[in-house]
Amino acid sequence: MRLRWVVPLVAAGLLASTAVASADDLVVRTGYGAVRGESGGSTRVFEGIPYAAPPVHDLRWRDPRPPAKWDGVRDAVEPGPACAQLPGELPKGSDSEDCLYLNVTAPAGKHKPVVVWLHGGGYYMGGGSNYDARRFAERGDVVVVTINYRLGIFGFLGMPGLPGSGTFGLRDQQAALKWVRANIGAFGGDPRNVTLAGQSAGAMSVCAQLTSPGAAGLFDKAVMQSGSCATGWLDNFEYRGEQEATIFQPLDAVAAHGADVARELKCADVECLRGKEIEKLMPYQRAFIQPAYGTAALPTYPGDAVRDGRFHRVPVLSGTTRDEARPWIAAYEDNGTAAMRPDTFETVLAETFGDQAAAVRAVYSPEKYGSAALAWAALVTDKMWSCTQLKTDRGLAAKTRVYAYEFADPTPPKLSPLPPTMPLGAQHASDLWDFFDLGGRTPKFTPAQEKLSERMIDHWAAFAAHGEPGWPRFRGSDALSFAPDAIGQVDLTATHHCD
Repeated sequence: MRLRWVVPLVAAGLLASTAVASADDLVVRTGYGAVRGESGGSTRVFEGIPYAAPPVHDLRWRDPRPPAKWDGVRDAVEPGPACAQLPGELPKGSDSEDCLYLNVTAPAGKHKPVVVWLHGGGYYMGGGSNYDARRFAERGDVVVVTINYRLGIFGFLGMPGLPGSGTFGLRDQQAALKWVRANIGAFGGDPRNVTLAGQSAGAMSVCAQLTSPGAAGLFDKAVMQSGSCATGWLDNFEYRGEQEATIFQPLDAVAAHGADVARELKCADVECLRGKEIEKLMPYQRAFIQPAYGTAALPTYPGDAVRDGRFHRVPVLSGTTRDEARPWIAAYEDNGTAAMRPDTFETVLAETFGDQAAAVRAVYSPEKYGSAALAWAALVTDKMWSCTQLKTDRGLAAKTRVYAYEFADPTPPKLSPLPPTMPLGAQHASDLWDFFDLGGRTPKFTPAQEKLSERMIDHWAAFAAHGEPGWPRFRGSDALSFAPDAIGQVDLTATHHCD
C-alpha cells in the first residue's frame, strides 16, 4: 500500500524549544497550591498532583470532589499511588483508593496544545504514571497530562438507587478535564486547546465522553486509539466461555450485578459496602469493568448516541492496530500459556456461529491465514476492533471531521518479556511505544521504526495543535496505514471484511 497522496507536514518537534528549565520554571502555582517539579532536559515533569479529593470512606462511590488546598510548595517529583487493582500491568497491583492524581509533562514556552491521556487496561488495571510522555512532549511541542481514574469495583460498581452507579471512573476523567481547563495555563498549556486522547479502555472512555453531557465544553478534539463507542464481542472470542457483550452495559444490569455482590458480602445497602475493608472488595475488582448507560453520565448507549448524531462536535482522530486480537489468541489455551489449537478453532467456530460456521470458515480459514490461531485472531480483530471502530467513525463523520488510521508495524517492540506463542504482529497496544516509554522501559526501535515514531508524533501533535493531522479526512472506509517501510492508504472495509 503506497502513499496515494502527498502529506505536507512540518515536523512539530522541529519547532520545540530546546531550552533547559530553570529553577523558577519548576515551581508552578495551581488553584489549590504551588507544586515543584523537576527538569527532564527540555521538558518539565510534575507528578502526583491531586485533581480531586481522595474517594475514601464516605466519598467511596460518590462523584469526585475538589481536592483540599495546601500551603507552601508541594513536591511533585513522584507519582501518586495508582488506583486499586490486582497484580497485572502493575506487578504488585495497588491497594490505594487515594489515587486521583495526574502528571504533567511540559515543554518550555506558553500557550502549547494540551493532550490529556486516558490509560487503557480494561477498566481494571493501569495508571497514568506508566506512560512517560517526555518524547511525545519534546518532539510534539505539546503539554501532556496523564491521569489516574477509579477502576473495577471502585470505579464502576452499580447498586439500585446509588447515584452515579457504573460511572464513577468516567466522572473522575471529567474532574481531571475541569482541573486542566482551570490550571494548565500555569504549566504553559493553552486551556482553550485541549485534546482528550486514550487507548483501549482509554479510547472507549474518550468515545463515552464524546456522548456525555457532563463533558460538554471540557475538550476541543478527541483521539481514540483501539477503542470506540461500539466495541463489543461474541461468545468465545478472547477466551473459551466468554459471553457476547458490549463494553457499555445498561444500568439495570450493572445495578443488579452489584446487588448480587453486596449479598455475597452480606450487605443490604451501599453504606454497608462503604464500611468494608478494601481487601474484602478486591476479589470483586474485575467484576465491574463495563461502564453503565441509562445514567446521568451516559444517558444512552454511546454507540446509539453516535449513530443518532448526539455527541460533542469536535474533530476526531481514530484508529486501530492491524492485528489487535493476537495477544489474546496467543494465550487462548492451557491457562494462557499456549496459542489456540486447530481442534479448539473448529469447536468454538461451531459454538459461536452455529449454522453460519461454514460460511465464516470460508473467509477465515486456517489454511488461508497459516494457522488456526492466526485465523481466529483475524476474525476477532475484524469483528471486535476494526469494524466497530469503523462503524463509530462513520457515525462521527456524518457530523464532524474524522481522520482514520491503522497501525501496521509487523514487528513492533515487544510488550511482554515472555516468548510469544505465535507471531503477534501489530498487536493491541503496540502503537503505544511510538508515543511513550512504558512502565519505565524505552522501546528498542530500528532506525526505520524510530522514524515512524517521529512521524506519528508529528501527525498527532499537528492534530492537537490545529485539528488536522496532515492527511485527508475520513470519507467512509479509507484510512492512513502506518508501517516502517511504507505509509499509505488502506481500505478498512476490504481489509477487515467489514461488509
